[in-house]
Amino acid sequence: MHLPLGTLVNGLAIVVGGLIGLVFHGRFPERIKRTVFQGLGLAVLAIGLQMALKMDRPLVVVFSLVLGGIIGEACRLEDHLEALGRRVKALVGSHSALFTDGLVTASLIYCVGSMAILGALNEGLRHDPAILLTKATLDGFASIPLASTYGIGVLFSAAPVVIYQGAISLLAESAETALSPGLISQITATGGLLIVGIGINLLELASIKISNFLPALVAAALLSFTPI
Repeated sequence: MHLPLGTLVNGLAIVVGGLIGLVFHGRFPERIKRTVFQGLGLAVLAIGLQMALKMDRPLVVVFSLVLGGIIGEACRLEDHLEALGRRVKALVGSHSALFTDGLVTASLIYCVGSMAILGALNEGLRHDPAILLTKATLDGFASIPLASTYGIGVLFSAAPVVIYQGAISLLAESAETALSPGLISQITATGGLLIVGIGINLLELASIKISNFLPALVAAALLSFTPI
């Protein structure tokens, strides 16, 4: 079985960028941090819109978001993720009030997106890590302002990234016949709207519980096989 090199490099880049951010923690004026996050929010918003506007079956995306949101809210995924973050925080003895926010926010930014999905699939199906190596560069730079603001929790987001992308790559190797371009398109479009939500949160335009919509990605994969 092929070693997911791109995913491992991605995780390492997040840790290295996060460490650099910790070194500069508290040294950035608040106005610079705010500007950096606004810029990051605008970029994330643009990437999400670009992905979402490529949808070719809007009803699949709409139903996926509705069903995924209902499932996520019923299962209280946001609360469970925050509880997990608090447990990890207690385990490592962190006293940062923003540990959970950093872990959850960074994990969502790094995991939910076309590059994470398509890059992992590309590495699994073709053993080509090029997309994930590009994503690693972007994530590494993004980790600097994130860790500078949220603290050490951002570094621990490398773990879900490696698990998530590594699992997709390994599954793609064994189930490549089930992965059609249409299926990937629906997942990417749905993920794009979730990224738009992350951008809105970063810009502080609203407070959207993105974690509760994560089941929408699974719903999009399943509904892509239906005629809607």
